Amino acid sequence: MAVKIAGLGFFSPLLLCWLILAAVLLAQARQLRFVTVVYRHGDRSPVRAYPKDVHQESAWPQGFGQLTQIGMKQHWDLGQALRDRYKGFLNESYDRHEIYVRSTDVDRTLMSAEANLAGLYPPAGSQVFQPNITWQPIPVHTVPDAEERLLKFPVLPCPKYLKLQEETRQSPEYVKTTKDNKDFLRMVANETGLSDCSLESVWSISDILFCESKHNLSLPSWATPDVVERLRNLKNFGFRFLFGITEQKEKARLQGGLLVAQILNNLTAAAQNSSNGLKFIAYSAHDTTLGALQMALDVYNGVQAPYASCHMFELYEESPGNFTVEMYFRNESAHPPFPLTVPGCVHSCPLERFQSLLQEVVAEDWEKECQISSPSRDTEVIIGLVACGCILFLIVVLLLTVLFRQKSQPIGYQHVSNVGEEQS
Repeated sequence: MAVKIAGLGFFSPLLLCWLILAAVLLAQARQLRFVTVVYRHGDRSPVRAYPKDVHQESAWPQGFGQLTQIGMKQHWDLGQALRDRYKGFLNESYDRHEIYVRSTDVDRTLMSAEANLAGLYPPAGSQVFQPNITWQPIPVHTVPDAEERLLKFPVLPCPKYLKLQEETRQSPEYVKTTKDNKDFLRMVANETGLSDCSLESVWSISDILFCESKHNLSLPSWATPDVVERLRNLKNFGFRFLFGITEQKEKARLQGGLLVAQILNNLTAAAQNSSNGLKFIAYSAHDTTLGALQMALDVYNGVQAPYASCHMFELYEESPGNFTVEMYFRNESAHPPFPLTVPGCVHSCPLERFQSLLQEVVAEDWEKECQISSPSRDTEVIIGLVACGCILFLIVVLLLTVLFRQKSQPIGYQHVSNVGEEQS
């Protein structure tokens, strides 16, 4: 028997059941609730030149360490890719309540964030403030470099971390790598004019040659393909040295775990509906940022993160109150983002499990674990020492006074009271 629904005509009971079931399933379908992304800046000029390099700072239009036009385009492309990926989740036009962007206080990361936002939010309609300009200003937040403890690694000072690094230098892998490359590093030092070239500093030579080759500048004759490849491998070793090789989790607690803790806070706030409508947080940073983060997550692939690469955290609500986290890494525009999984969980990792697995790399008191004395503790110690010193000084003065008074009286002299004589 058909059922008549006002305004819709007649429906069979079976069809009506299917419609009700579809409505229920649609209401319970997983929904994307929150996204955090961490990306590296785009293509840049080298941060320095070696002494014998024929291409000094004047060879680069804006000087050392600056974002190039290639890098600007890379981040505009990434912004467009993020716009496509999160279409229907983010508002079509810029809404300040939905997105927050933070960058390190470095030209190339600030400019990368701006280029990224230009691709993510091209203005339309009322947001066009000037005809023929497909761009609008969107805020990018930062903190002074000296105060950065979230996005620039390694974070120093941290005595415990430096101690772990010294222990890593004594590890079999470090010692063997040093021995195997001793002659090679000496050759590189001679050819570049560097007074010292070690496993920890050779990355800069690899970086310089990489930048120059990408911008069609001539390479020296000694920089053969085999030498360039070997330098690249040593550079990757240097990244591992910073955050791994030995005591990876201990290093993570002092470095990348700081960023992991913030991301966990972001996800938790979104799951608890306490993020005030915020849907998307973007961090514009460096290759060392991504290296420290992925080492802390234990998903690092051993290779330096390329320009404009992007690590994504996506929070889904599978059903009311049931959340999962998925991670992806976009390292090239020609390939869809690669799924990443925290060891010990599945790709769509339940939020509680995700948090639990990562607690071991989150420091409860970073300064205490780094063995840094806080100013308040130092002040208390100083006050205590001053107070003890004053008390000790008073005791010494009192003892000296007593001794002086005793010595100032003649031997055998005793004071006799004359009160009785006056009365008589």
